[in-house]
Amino acid sequence: MKSAVVKYKILPTVKKELDVRLQKFPILRSLRGDIYDAFSAGTIASKVNPYAIKVMAEIGIDISGQRSKSIEEFRSFIFDYVVTACKSAKGNCPFFLGKYVLHRSFKDPADFEGSDMEKFEVFRNVKNEIKSWIF
Repeated sequence: MKSAVVKYKILPTVKKELDVRLQKFPILRSLRGDIYDAFSAGTIASKVNPYAIKVMAEIGIDISGQRSKSIEEFRSFIFDYVVTACKSAKGNCPFFLGKYVLHRSFKDPADFEGSDMEKFEVFRNVKNEIKSWIF
């Protein structure tokens, strides 16, 4: 008899639901989709950053069709894990029913000012940090 696979419901949150979140959520789903049912949201809904789209495409993950979601969309959900991914989200994230609340701060690459090449590199570095943290 096969046993059922139970996936943990996880909600990564950030200040602006665009850059860090839009990298974290697809990486989590792509690399650990067998374990986690990943949702994602931000304390402020925003747009998908084109740098995040390009960086994720480098590792074969297409986020061009993603949309930004506010944490308000998930008020009625019960999560196994809620992960705040920036200091602002940690302080501003409302209470969610869940077993564990984790915090792992990542720089918001959208806050970086520089040339296109420099911005792209910052997004790439954050993507790599997220990927390393997931493993």
